[in-house]
Amino acid sequence: MKNICLYFQVHQPFRLNNYSFFQIGSDEAYFDEMMNRDILRRVAYNCYLPFNGLLLRLIESTGYRLQVSFSLSSTVIEQLLWYVPEVLDSFRALVATGCVELLGETAAHSLAAIVSEKEFREQVRAHTHLIYDLFGQMPQTFRNTELIYADSIAPIINDLGFDSILADAGHDVLQWRSPNYIYAAAGCPAVKLLLKNGQLSDDIAFRFADRGWKEWPLSPNRYISWLNAIPGDEQLLNLFMDYETFGGQHNYSQ
Repeated sequence: MKNICLYFQVHQPFRLNNYSFFQIGSDEAYFDEMMNRDILRRVAYNCYLPFNGLLLRLIESTGYRLQVSFSLSSTVIEQLLWYVPEVLDSFRALVATGCVELLGETAAHSLAAIVSEKEFREQVRAHTHLIYDLFGQMPQTFRNTELIYADSIAPIINDLGFDSILADAGHDVLQWRSPNYIYAAAGCPAVKLLLKNGQLSDDIAFRFADRGWKEWPLSPNRYISWLNAIPGDEQLLNLFMDYETFGGQHNYSQ
């Protein structure tokens, strides 16, 4: 039986107001708070709350054998605290099952890793502390913004207390290799790399509701047949996607 790693990204940015040059120094309303609130509430009630409830029921009904991982950016956590705090309560209920792992990332969902090591370290530490303070869990696995990875990141992440990294599986890097294995970071073998299976992840995240897709409508049995067709020695399947895939990009009824 293959091991399936389910990872969901939960993120909302702070959206900017239309801010003109002439407002500099006289108006500090940089962010569109009304838009931030309205979008977050819509996503919360269409996705976060119903699917957190569904996951909780599935975890309980499977005898706590179903396990998933989430990465919650600091920006979405801050907005949830302001506008829909009950969503954080629903994530706490999931974490309390012992079947949900929370990942580390940069606090601002930023590209600090490719700009400044100092800033990168500070943001990762800030996010780690926030996750621990709110959920009582210390992240052990790291995911960088948009699953960006370079070998230079691995020793930094290891120094910050992480032992594994989620990353995208670029075809130009993997070439003939399969993403369905655990890899070690070059130069830092203590850090394990879990690579996204892009084809099977995106079949759910993007193509599932595409009526022009030749495989539409995708049934559970057909999807399982694709999983079973993976060579037997490839025992790890990493399905990474945005949490808004459910209830956001695809309607709840689908």
